[in-house]
Amino acid sequence: MVDEIIYLPKELSWLAFNQRVLQEAADNSNPLIERIRFLGIYSSNLDEFYKVQFANLKKYVLIEQEQTHSSSSNAKHLLRQVTQKVIQLELQFDQLYNELLLEMARNQIFLINERQLSSYQENWIKNYYKQNLRQYITPILLDSHTELIQFLKDDHAYLAVEIICEDSISYALLELPTDHVPRFVLLPSEVSTKNKSIIFLDNILRYCLSDIFKVFFDAKELNAYSININRDAEYELNTELDSLLELMSQGLKQRLTAQPVRFTYQKDMPKALFELLISKLRLTEQDAMPGGRYPNFKDLANFPDLGVKNLLNKRLPSLAYNRFKQFRNAFAAIKDRDVLLYYPYYSFGHVLEIMRQASFDPAVTHIRMNIYRVAKDSRFIHAAINAANNGKKVTVVVELQARFDEEANIKWAKRLISSGIKVIYSQPKLKIHAKLFLIDRKENDKIVRYAHIGSGNFNEKTARIYTDFSLLTADPAITDEVIKVFNFIENPFKPVSFNHLLVSPQNTRLQFHNFIEREINNANSGKFAAIYLKLNAITDKDMINQLYRASCAGVKIRMVVRGTCILVPQVPNLSENIFVTSIVDQFLEHARVYIFENNGQKDTYISSADWMPRNLDNRIEVGVKIFDPIIKATIHDIFNIQCNDNVKARIIDKDNMNNYVQRGNKKKIRAQRAIYDYLKQQETLNKDIQS
Repeated sequence: MVDEIIYLPKELSWLAFNQRVLQEAADNSNPLIERIRFLGIYSSNLDEFYKVQFANLKKYVLIEQEQTHSSSSNAKHLLRQVTQKVIQLELQFDQLYNELLLEMARNQIFLINERQLSSYQENWIKNYYKQNLRQYITPILLDSHTELIQFLKDDHAYLAVEIICEDSISYALLELPTDHVPRFVLLPSEVSTKNKSIIFLDNILRYCLSDIFKVFFDAKELNAYSININRDAEYELNTELDSLLELMSQGLKQRLTAQPVRFTYQKDMPKALFELLISKLRLTEQDAMPGGRYPNFKDLANFPDLGVKNLLNKRLPSLAYNRFKQFRNAFAAIKDRDVLLYYPYYSFGHVLEIMRQASFDPAVTHIRMNIYRVAKDSRFIHAAINAANNGKKVTVVVELQARFDEEANIKWAKRLISSGIKVIYSQPKLKIHAKLFLIDRKENDKIVRYAHIGSGNFNEKTARIYTDFSLLTADPAITDEVIKVFNFIENPFKPVSFNHLLVSPQNTRLQFHNFIEREINNANSGKFAAIYLKLNAITDKDMINQLYRASCAGVKIRMVVRGTCILVPQVPNLSENIFVTSIVDQFLEHARVYIFENNGQKDTYISSADWMPRNLDNRIEVGVKIFDPIIKATIHDIFNIQCNDNVKARIIDKDNMNNYVQRGNKKKIRAQRAIYDYLKQQETLNKDIQS
């Protein structure tokens, strides 16, 4: 190995991932509205980056300064690099946004402002404001007593309004009520035309400023300027409180009033208003980032489809898992043979149907499940409530510490408790990220258990856009260990061991060490040795060091990593046997797969865990070994398709260049479309066999 072990800064690697999202917005082979939505995804991602990673980096800067009493530090240097990279990305964003406005105009779609309205549209907007907006608009007047930092919401867009009267200037804030009305409003046309005019909600309020303020102000001029803030998303839990519900409620209040880490403002804002705002937010000019009229672009992710099919991705209808049709109910199908579902290619409705059947099946006695992020009106949870109503024992593990979903999960926990369901919470600072359910069913006077182990959440919405695996099994070797996981969740300090499951923080890291060591030994013995990994992120330096060791021993390592990757591939005498690509496409790559060659036997796992310290040491995660040879082959085929992507795959390198994999003379392979075709062909064959 080389003398110096090399890692990429995780913050820069994360920004490189977000640049790949921008590349999708720039890719003119993508339909126009999908490109616009990628701008929204980029913007939403960047907000989260500031709330978590940037906020932590600023803390490291302060810690280093206190410890070294120096204005120069590694963290400060990295902070400068991050800031420069963000500025570069934001310039790319602005250029792309303007290009897409022109492209929309070519397609007779016009994003207009309040100064471009026809008289007909002006009257329509006045009425729209009265009917749909006025009830949500309450100006906040800014004076010496206003505690702006207390109520300015994280991640919300505001208009800062300058109210110019004859002898005074006042200021106020208007919150854009995007929780109640859409950010984009399609305007009617007064003549028969194919043109479509869309206006930002911001600009409707700009047009209606006089109606909003005339009730108390005789203003001769009203001007509005966009602002928004991102707050530090971390919070400290006071463990002296009585319950985790109280802890999390306290934590959410802390987040609501946490110090802003980014303040974005319209760059032509008057200096007096700008200085008033940063003073009240306790920021400096260096903490503020100038922008245009719309500093919060995350809502572009929900840009309306306008009913124009050629401007959207071709819809891929969810596949039906045809083996279910051969059996009286889902349990008979799973008992016959393990089932593997891969979303969004397969319908998540299969899992919902299993839970629906379990909720009223007379043979089902007990349902256990854990939830991390669920849909707003979750059919999954409603099935659990229905099961309890049918007299079944139901146990739900609710992860209250799921970042940005805490409030929703607190509400679900209270709803479940009120339905007579046993609710279990994780220990503070030990999140439960596993994706499990377990159904006990009485069959011939014996309890037979049916388990789900997956890589994704039980969420109908995200299952339509995230790629995730679900294994459904009645294999006692697996289900007996899943019940041990639920016991471990309830008693995390009680000794427990697992043979077929990888359970963090119990045995996952140790098992990975053992698997990698076996590959190294095989390589040293002259056998073919290889490791294949599909991950969202890899930031754990211990595991990276093991992969570096394996590479130096001659183990071939092929990785597909969607997001952050601090491992540096293709470095001579360190990682020359490691090749990493990243796929960003129509669906969010979210599945985790580990395959270890094992002298041709290919030990294969799916899991909820990335290779990050938090996933290996500070969360309860579950991975499962795949025994069924057909399922095993399917996972290998899917991974091979992803490795051969030459349309949406980018090469991960030490410079974060995000160069696309070159196709050359090879056949074009777009992995997500190819996987859909592959699975569709499998289901066609299954259907033919059944008939």
